[in-house]
Amino acid sequence: MRRVSRWSIAGCLAFGLVSLGLFSLGIHSGIAVAQDSVSFSKSELEEKSGHEGYYYPKPQTLEHFVSSAITLPESDKVRRQSFVIGMTKQLLDGKYAPGFAIFAKGDQSEKLIIVGMIDGQLNTIYRARALLAQMTAIARSTPFFQQNTQPEEATFFDFMKLLGFHQVTITDGRSFSHQVIVD
Repeated sequence: MRRVSRWSIAGCLAFGLVSLGLFSLGIHSGIAVAQDSVSFSKSELEEKSGHEGYYYPKPQTLEHFVSSAITLPESDKVRRQSFVIGMTKQLLDGKYAPGFAIFAKGDQSEKLIIVGMIDGQLNTIYRARALLAQMTAIARSTPFFQQNTQPEEATFFDFMKLLGFHQVTITDGRSFSHQVIVD
């Protein structure tokens, strides 16, 4: 069995940033407010996403991230798809089997979905947040974040806001999922 390494995730994120030409743009930090064990009806969730039950199980946790970053005017469906394609290419070209798949859904590809590909991984809120924190740490190490932000404040969710993603769902692909609404 091949394992995913930290550097393959770093390469994916860096490739996604480079391929989009985002190194010269600036963003501002946001504040995350976590709400664990939020209850909501199935119909409310289906109205919000339309992907529950097909790509991931009903999210057990919901979090809102309020970002002061602005969505860039040129961040459209094509740019979001290009980012996902770049990351996917890097994941598949790595020397290890990818530990997760990443794709965009929604009419404007505004919903990022991350699905764990290995049983027993990404199956708790803590593991999901750890992957997202790792993606933040990697983003902070890129020239884009170092030159245009306060690297200690900018997050992966700020980057998602720049690209125009409104929702990030992370799941183990079996029974657990966590959803972040990016405002």
